[in-house]
Amino acid sequence: LEVPAPSPEAKAKAEVADSLADLTAKAAQWFQQQLASDAGVAARAYLERRGVKPATRAQFALGFSLDSRTALRGHLKEATAERLLDAGLIGRSEDSETFDRFRGRLMFPIRDRRGRVVGFGGRALGDVQPKYLNSADGPLFDKGRLLYNLDQAGPAARKANRLIVVEGYMDVIGLAQAGIAEAVAPLGTAMTETQLGLAWRLVDEPILCFDGDAAGMRAATRAAMRALPLLKPGKTLKIATLPAGQDPDDICRTGGAAAFEAVLAAAVPLIDHVWASETAGLETATPERRAQGRLRLREAANGIADPDVKSLYQ
Repeated sequence: LEVPAPSPEAKAKAEVADSLADLTAKAAQWFQQQLASDAGVAARAYLERRGVKPATRAQFALGFSLDSRTALRGHLKEATAERLLDAGLIGRSEDSETFDRFRGRLMFPIRDRRGRVVGFGGRALGDVQPKYLNSADGPLFDKGRLLYNLDQAGPAARKANRLIVVEGYMDVIGLAQAGIAEAVAPLGTAMTETQLGLAWRLVDEPILCFDGDAAGMRAATRAAMRALPLLKPGKTLKIATLPAGQDPDDICRTGGAAAFEAVLAAAVPLIDHVWASETAGLETATPERRAQGRLRLREAANGIADPDVKSLYQ
């Protein structure tokens, strides 16, 4: 079959994205240089406290943004302000003044499936809000359509037939350092339909692994309810719950990969998690209360688009 030629619009859009990706790649290299410099001593100390080894730091191209409103802009002086804005590297105030978007932060380059740096996540090292800041959405970066570490986790996931979705960048890095390479993370938001689709392209049953606190349980339930309408024969999720107060990085540092594997082994099927979350605290002493629980479960099942999966959930 003849491969269809890309439309002029699609070709132009791809060229713009490639041009912007050149800027983000240069920014990533500069951030790495700053982490290795005298200015990056606090960021390096944080990574050392978290047990991140130099080789792991290099593997994930971690960097540091200077606490300056103009340092990155000065380094990329050949680029116009509009291109830097489109690349998500600078911001613009109400009075049209431009400034470096990331200042005094530990930098996590975010790559697309092709391995291009398309954006960044920046972690504040002091008492600064927000604690984590992403690149602004634009022609190159769309946080709802990306998964952190997908480019490296993809081949490992296909080989292991397993994909683990954790909550944050450091969780992914801690697992990789422990020898578990098939981990990704959403970019500070609940899993979107597009992100679920990316995961399902790799494996049939991704494992969502959330913190064992109340916020983590709410995140697990939100992801489960968002996944329900999208289920298809063979395509589902498992939910793993971490001990309260611990994240994957904590578990791997104290108990190694074996301790985290035990958490994954206890993962429950999606339907079991939905049942537990929808019936938690339900009073069953009267027919009316039992009917209320049944109604909630029926509503959850009725949201499934695939008729075969829907009927079996019902």
